[in-house]
Amino acid sequence: MKWWYCQDAPPDTHLAQAPLTKPRVFGLISGEAFMDTPEQNLEPLPYQVELRDYLRSHERELWNWFASAQAKADYTESLRMELLKSTYRLDPDGHSELYQSLSEAQTRLQLDIPVTLYQAQNSPQLNAALFYIPGQGHIVFSGPLFTLLSTEELKSVMGHELAHYHLWQQDGGEFHIADRLIQAVANDPRAAASHEQTARRYQLYTEIFADRGSLSVTGDAQPVVASLVKIQTGLSQVSASSYLKQAEEIFANGNVATEGVSHPEAFIRARALALWQKQGGDATPHISEMIEGAAALDELDLIGQKRLTSATRRMLECLLRPKWFQTPATLGHAKLFFGDFRPANSNNSSLGEELKFSDAKLREYLCYVLLDFAKADLDLEEMPLAAALELSRQLEFDAQFEKLAAKELKMKARDVRRIKEQAAEMLAKAEANGE
Repeated sequence: MKWWYCQDAPPDTHLAQAPLTKPRVFGLISGEAFMDTPEQNLEPLPYQVELRDYLRSHERELWNWFASAQAKADYTESLRMELLKSTYRLDPDGHSELYQSLSEAQTRLQLDIPVTLYQAQNSPQLNAALFYIPGQGHIVFSGPLFTLLSTEELKSVMGHELAHYHLWQQDGGEFHIADRLIQAVANDPRAAASHEQTARRYQLYTEIFADRGSLSVTGDAQPVVASLVKIQTGLSQVSASSYLKQAEEIFANGNVATEGVSHPEAFIRARALALWQKQGGDATPHISEMIEGAAALDELDLIGQKRLTSATRRMLECLLRPKWFQTPATLGHAKLFFGDFRPANSNNSSLGEELKFSDAKLREYLCYVLLDFAKADLDLEEMPLAAALELSRQLEFDAQFEKLAAKELKMKARDVRRIKEQAAEMLAKAEANGE
């Protein structure tokens, strides 16, 4: 079951029916209307795909267990029992308007499965959740949502829940497996901070994906944001426009990394909705930057660790590309980092762009890696330091590296500057001599 807003809710759930008759125009890109259809916009986000692939390859044993028929059967049975024990089932005859809105949402999302609606018992907290069972959907409402939300706002909530189903049914249910796996690992007392950060970030991406599904249903961000704010605050009257302005003020102060562990921030989701509506699919990289912020060494999730490992390897490939640098000492040292290391013709242009969004501690780590190789082979004299200084300049952390080099190598600052100023000429000469 997956709770939409609740902070202290159980882990997992989501839904849908009927074909979309035609696409709708609801936004502009560079002055031109863009068409909104599920095929166009409800693709898993890049982070979701990257984490799914990572877990499938690096947590193979756990992945296979969560993907097993027995685990799925046990999970489905537990959901069915939970529904029977803790909810009141809403039948279509007694709640025809609600089911009509549900049908419209299913049509928008092109989901043709049976869906049942429920009201949670003894749960005053405002919320909505999807119990995900392949081939069928079960949406549970909690608290007085039916009196708090308008018809369009309720439809947007159902669109959000149905979008979870849309995501979790894709690729044979692999995104649902990834969700259950990372949440289970993060909730284990032995979990590392990277697991908790990964689960939190994956949850936020999943909610933002579902919000976009809600936007596909309503064609307008206003009821989606209004329902989000009402459920968060309990207020019966809110202004979506006012809250969107409030969210913009937060981001106007500079980079805002997401906080909170157990539930996504409403302002992040509201701003993402505004970006989806204005820019369509072009908003994806902006939303990713908004969610992930600067790469911080102390707060890396599993994907961040993977990316840093890749960046380190590519940096070493760039550093050790010259033949003169490929000595037994330096190559042996590189294999302490990567056992299968081989010099390669890596291009550092994209690497420099990636590292622009890293914090000082992460860049400091890369500086120390370069320093390792500056003295890995003393027979090369000043050449390794010249290469490291030049590469740090290309990667735009040369000022930081220069200071660390003087300190850690116990050199005078003017000597480091001299080598830096002569580095390009020294390296070009070595290259021309075929060294």
